[in-house]
Amino acid sequence: MIRLVVALCNLWDRPYLPVCSGKGSGKTVSVLVPARNEAENLQRLLSNVGEWAGEIHELIVYDDLSTDRTFSIACGFSRTEPKMRVLRGRDLPAGWLGKNHACHLLAQEATGERLLFIDADVRLQPGAVGRAVEQLDRHGLQLLSIFPQQIIDSAGSRLTVPLMNWILLSLLPLAAVRSAPQASLSAANGQFMLFNGEVYRREKPHQRFRASAVEDIAISRFYKKQGHKISTLLGKNDIECRMYSTLREAIAGFSKNLFDFFGGKVWLCFLFLIVVTVAPFWIFSCNGWVPGLLYVGAAAGIRISVSITSRQDAVRNVILSIPQIFFLWVIALRILFRRKSLVWKERKLEGL
Repeated sequence: MIRLVVALCNLWDRPYLPVCSGKGSGKTVSVLVPARNEAENLQRLLSNVGEWAGEIHELIVYDDLSTDRTFSIACGFSRTEPKMRVLRGRDLPAGWLGKNHACHLLAQEATGERLLFIDADVRLQPGAVGRAVEQLDRHGLQLLSIFPQQIIDSAGSRLTVPLMNWILLSLLPLAAVRSAPQASLSAANGQFMLFNGEVYRREKPHQRFRASAVEDIAISRFYKKQGHKISTLLGKNDIECRMYSTLREAIAGFSKNLFDFFGGKVWLCFLFLIVVTVAPFWIFSCNGWVPGLLYVGAAAGIRISVSITSRQDAVRNVILSIPQIFFLWVIALRILFRRKSLVWKERKLEGL
């Protein structure tokens, strides 16, 4: 019942970027893109760069020793976009994960007063960057993170991608990220993280959490502990992302960070899984049909509320709720038994 209340609070709160001028706040913005083997995604991200380049000071892409056409595609766009630069990757130092190293080097090259890190699989529409910067400065934030609206267009993504928001939006009221002082009430998404550049350069968060596979969550908690104001919102069709296309990709990708949705507590993740799996059978068998149907109704209410807030297909998520939970078990058990050998982007995840 508590999860239903949290989900309804997030639905009521409508945690999206507000409508505003979209012209920013007069601060210069550096858009920074770490990319490793992201040829197709980078092509799509940059396909409309001319439509939003007017909102930014510079765009820097860091090719992290890709083995596909990422570098050549980035260079091709840089020849026609004067605000764009491309950095060629360096060997990864010991103790660093690739994305954290790329972000750290991008920040060193950036000259903007605001630093926006986005993943190559994000899609930006005109006005999105300017509105995000306005939101950051209007509320005196040092970090604004946005969970993009997920593009869910394959069987594999339908079975896995909705799980992220189902967990997040039923366990954490996003309003508390900005208003509550507790570091445990923090959330961030590395797909879109906008920083006050002065504070970022002082704190060096990607360097500080160089070995963390979930640096976004670690950074958001650290910022709160330091007294920096942060906020987390959801994207609509102005900020979108196609995280994974196949089931294999999705299972591998979520294996990086599932436990950190539960504060890094493995036991809490499995307790959650056991409860959502066993509870309906236990309630029906021990308490009868009426409490059982009430529980099922509440579970469906959570799915519907989270889906509407996330702008996903609510009916489909209700229908697929059982197979989605099955694959959540698959991901959790994969981490538990294979965490020493997990690989992402052809690199071992040392920080797990």
